Amino acid sequence: MPKIVDHDKRRVELVEATWRIIAKRGIEGATMREIAMEAGFANGALKPYFPTKDDLLTFAFAHVFNQTNARMGNSTAHQHGLSALRSYCHEILPLDAERLNEARIAIAFWQRALTDPAKAALHDSSMEQWRESLFARLREARDLGELKEGLNDDDIVGGIMTFALGAQITATLTPEHHSPDQLRSQLEAYLSLISAERSALVPTAGSASSHEGGRFLSGC
Repeated sequence: MPKIVDHDKRRVELVEATWRIIAKRGIEGATMREIAMEAGFANGALKPYFPTKDDLLTFAFAHVFNQTNARMGNSTAHQHGLSALRSYCHEILPLDAERLNEARIAIAFWQRALTDPAKAALHDSSMEQWRESLFARLREARDLGELKEGLNDDDIVGGIMTFALGAQITATLTPEHHSPDQLRSQLEAYLSLISAERSALVPTAGSASSHEGGRFLSGC
């Protein structure tokens, strides 16, 4: 009987191997041979799935985006307004090893997207999904009376996106200034600027009661 191959599982294994190699060597040092070895495959076994490293990187970015969205859905399932917005942002921020590896994939993808229209289009459509979700959370927060009056939603969402995506770079390059606790605190500082009442926010990262297992109780 022929062996049944789970192709989706193989693709995920290759993506996970790509994370590990990029974390060690960067995108330029991540060869297809090393990725295959890391995943436990023969070098030639990659070609039916990903003919080139760029193909693998595109799939890796899409996989990371989908995984992040799944976490966002779980963490915000019973939350609304600013609480949901906070949890949403926590899933983008590199607050643990998994999300830091995801940030490295994103950075490598951005580098290619600068000169690859197809990758740029994929990135634009992905980020537009996040923007629409953030706008929805802001509408909830406004309906709940959680936002200051007179704020422009475009400016708020733009600021959040700039912070969250920029944090993926800064946490990778200068972790001493952008540790998980520091990133949480920086997000709280931003939320305090748009919140109608500072007291409505959860304690910042310096409070021992504000997080459990590295994540805010009301945030992740």
